[in-house]
Amino acid sequence: MVKCLAICIYKVLLKVLFFFIFMFPNPNRMFQSLLHLFFPPVCAGCKTVLMGNENVICTACRHEIPLTQHHLNPENEAFKKFYGRIPVEQVSALLYFHKKGIVQELIHSLKYRGQERIGTVLGEWYAEELKNNPILKTVDTIIPVPLHPKKLRERGYNQVTEFGNALAETLQIPVNTTILFRQVYSKTQSQKNRLSRTEGIDSVFDISFSESDHNQHFLLIDDVITTGATLEVCAKALLKIPGAKISIVCMAMADS
Repeated sequence: MVKCLAICIYKVLLKVLFFFIFMFPNPNRMFQSLLHLFFPPVCAGCKTVLMGNENVICTACRHEIPLTQHHLNPENEAFKKFYGRIPVEQVSALLYFHKKGIVQELIHSLKYRGQERIGTVLGEWYAEELKNNPILKTVDTIIPVPLHPKKLRERGYNQVTEFGNALAETLQIPVNTTILFRQVYSKTQSQKNRLSRTEGIDSVFDISFSESDHNQHFLLIDDVITTGATLEVCAKALLKIPGAKISIVCMAMADS
């Protein structure tokens, strides 16, 4: 009985394998299809199985995700967060970050679980909203907030890299990952308030630039605007460059 069952299962698996070889002569496509058959991709927000036309985030989550619409209001709450702190041309975030919400799940999966495709999807999404923005049409270079080399080795990637690449592709703006660098290693700041975040942070970032970087409009990008302390210090470093102007775009903005 057990032997007969094993033979039947073996025959079924062979038929499945031959079907995929016939349908997908490309080995990579065949492997991906087999992988999806036994381990179907799930939504990064709610963990339900994605339908064929869905990518990373399911349709239901896309409808439930809280959008800021910052790009429609130049004097938005994110822009006002930097009043009296740094001169900025524009500040905006795509999503609202609420604790235990879908956006928190997305950002945590991107940042701590290796799901870099989330950054790509959010970048493509926001780029479509921003591509006709007159202020951002004057941007010369996209600058991701950098990780310290030690943190980069620990995590394996910068969580804003793919977000920046997606923005760059649609907006046709180059990304520069060398002009701004983090020279001090620090632990995560996600649980710190604004006061503790700003203590000793002024020396964390520095810049390396040439004369060709003068009079540039830099688009500084990050994952989440919380207190704005990290973005403020990065902007201040970039503003040391003669004639520099700063705009800021992030994936999300946390509750104040």
